[in-house]
Amino acid sequence: MSDTIIARCEAKGLRMTGQRRTIAQVLQQSEDHPDVEELYARASAEDSGISIATVYRTVKLFEEAGILERLEFGDGRARYEDAERDHHDHLIDMQSGEVIEFVDPEIEALQEKIAAKLGYRLKGHRLELYGVPLEKD
Repeated sequence: MSDTIIARCEAKGLRMTGQRRTIAQVLQQSEDHPDVEELYARASAEDSGISIATVYRTVKLFEEAGILERLEFGDGRARYEDAERDHHDHLIDMQSGEVIEFVDPEIEALQEKIAAKLGYRLKGHRLELYGVPLEKD
């Protein structure tokens, strides 16, 4: 990723208020996949004047502008990540809700092979695996 969320927002002509900048900075620093409530908690720790309604509106604006990607992992929570992060897939721990990012060259190659076999050139994909931890002996 060549620039920040704030820079991409500005490049798209979005008006960047102080509160939007705070929310964008929190998103930029996130190593996980926060939902709106988590973003609100983190952003309001930086600026106590930020309301949850502001976070909802800002996330929607960023999503519509293609800055954020909305992820839904079947737990009833929409989560968000930077739309310009390097490609990766997700493994979701169904017990804890933890989302683990991974890249596997064999899976990537197999997807390309399947698309070609069916007469297509793959332009993108999203892979989500759901599992529970293996029992340890």
